[in-house]
Parts: sequence; structure tokens; C-alpha cells
Amino acid sequence: MFRKIIWPLPRFALTLALCFSTLACDGTPKLKPLHNDAVILAFGDSLTSGVGTNKAQAYPARLQELISRTVVNAGVPGETSLDGLRRLPALLRQHQPALVIICHGGNDILRKLNLQQTKGHIQQMIELSRDAGAQVVLIGVPKFGIFLSSAEFYSELAKANRLPLENDVLGNVLQKPAHKSDQVHPNADGYALIAQRLAVLLIDAEAIE
Repeated sequence: MFRKIIWPLPRFALTLALCFSTLACDGTPKLKPLHNDAVILAFGDSLTSGVGTNKAQAYPARLQELISRTVVNAGVPGETSLDGLRRLPALLRQHQPALVIICHGGNDILRKLNLQQTKGHIQQMIELSRDAGAQVVLIGVPKFGIFLSSAEFYSELAKANRLPLENDVLGNVLQKPAHKSDQVHPNADGYALIAQRLAVLLIDAEAIE
């Protein structure tokens, strides 16, 4: 049902809808087009693995349905950015992805770890991915509070590395009880919205048509 709602819309309509919702669609860094057989590595923690629903309804599976490319769910619940940095090289060798979607740092934020170190870990993830021949997209994770805005370092990383960034969707989802399973995890509907926004971002970045 979810795919039928958004995917028959032409590219310009999807992109226009995102522009109206965020008022920030100009200037998205461009990516090389992804071939139909391209592998995308969705890398992160519980927000990637799909805690709050099941893997068939987590955002990687929903995104795979929307863009007709293989999306590998490489999320590990409870993982810190340091542990993720240690885990990433083997996954890059195994899957040889054309694109890595990094959604990491949430557990660092929850545990009040040093976020400058978190930023450094994610910077190294970006560099490892690029060294392996993959392009990178970044998802910002909110600092949990009244406004649920993403930690500042995600924007800094995206700007410094010229990465497409989805910086608002997690905060928007977690502000609405109908879209979350608990205080920090979406439900199936929330993950579907994340996949939709990522699909539009990839269109805007010219990775897919």
C-alpha cells in the first residue's frame, strides 16, 4: 500500500513535495547514478535494523521496494559509533556497495558520549566507504529533547564532505506518537516515511531516476 501511494508519482512531483515540506531542497550534492544491480549498504544501529517493527518493515527493506535496488540491512541495535567503525570494513569487503547510507551516533547521544569523538568516528566511516569505491549518504540523528533537532555535527560532516543529508526525517517521525514505537524508535509507519524521504533524496541527488 505504501509503495502505491508514492511511487507512481513522477520524479518532479516527488522532489517538489519534499521541497515544500523542508524548504531546503536546493543545493543537494549530486551522486553518480546507481545501476539497477547496485548494492546499497544501510549501515547503523537500531534505527537501521528496525527496532520497533521487524526487518521486513524497517527502512532498508522499504527503500529497496521503492527504488528497485538491493539494500542490505546492516544495523546492529545498541551499537556505538566506535563499534560501528570497527565493524564497517568487513561489510564493505563483503558487499562491495555502490552506496553506503550512514545512520549512526544515536547511542552515543543517548549515553552522553563525547560527540566530537562521534563526529570523528563517522568521518572515518565516510572515508572508509569512499576508499572502498562507495558513495555516501548521511542521516542525521536527533538530540532527544523538546525539538528533536539533529546533532549539529551531521550538517558539519555533510558540508565538509559534500554529502547528501537527510537531516529532518527522524526528528519529524519521533515527534508524532502515531509514527513511533517508543521514545527513540519509529514504528512500521515511521520507517516507511524514512524510506520515502530517502528515496526522494536519492532522486534529488540524481542517484536514481
